[in-house]
Amino acid sequence: MTLQNLSLWDVAIAALLIVVNGAVSLALKLDLERKLAWAAVRTVVQLLAIGYVLGWVFQFDRWFVVLPLMVLMTLIAGFAGAQRGTRSYAGQRQDSIVSIWVSSWLVAAVGLFVVIRIRPWYEPQYAIPILGMILGNTLTGVSLGIERMTEELTSHRDRVEMALALGATRWEAAQGPARQAVRAGMIPTLNQMAVVGVVSLPGMMTGQVLAGQSPLQAVRYQIVIMFLIAAASALGTVGAVLLTYRRLFSADHRFLASRLVERAAASR
Repeated sequence: MTLQNLSLWDVAIAALLIVVNGAVSLALKLDLERKLAWAAVRTVVQLLAIGYVLGWVFQFDRWFVVLPLMVLMTLIAGFAGAQRGTRSYAGQRQDSIVSIWVSSWLVAAVGLFVVIRIRPWYEPQYAIPILGMILGNTLTGVSLGIERMTEELTSHRDRVEMALALGATRWEAAQGPARQAVRAGMIPTLNQMAVVGVVSLPGMMTGQVLAGQSPLQAVRYQIVIMFLIAAASALGTVGAVLLTYRRLFSADHRFLASRLVERAAASR
């Protein structure tokens, strides 16, 4: 089986399908036409750009080229993870970057060095796609975890402060919101795992099958990737929630509610 190459005309035909989204927006008066058009343009530009970059990286194949690209991917994911939600706090961006970086690189290292065992470790064909998939899903968990933590603390501020006034420690007062935040961050991955292979065929498995790989071998790779994603997402979400907790509660067990600000107010 040979992979069917796509021409620019084929891509253009597929791009026309975005008109369906625009028609839905117009029919329901969602006022999303400009956002849809901008999102479509960004999709094309970003994917074409990364296609050219990866082509050059794969050809060069040196650690001092692969590693900076992996760092850049991680930083972008960290910045994106801090943009969700209506409330923010000083240090949120750093917390997002640290939690995503540590969890994703730790789990990716296990996958590359222990499970797949590639040599050399920086082989871009494996290192970049695997880290990219892990980063994308960890980003979702971290952003949802931080958002839910700040929302829970804000909406239940009276309970938190009452618990502290009655002698509870900062963790005793915050553990309820923290649990809800971690649960929210892990749900997307759990939902994905529940239907993978039955409702949806993941991108990596589909790509390998289209490239002529044995379906069973593609399934094994996808199982490994799903478990790596689940582990990184859980670790990243827990790390982000704990870092948020440390930012918003003082060592003398006070809830620093004043550090939480509306995102619109924070940007002014």
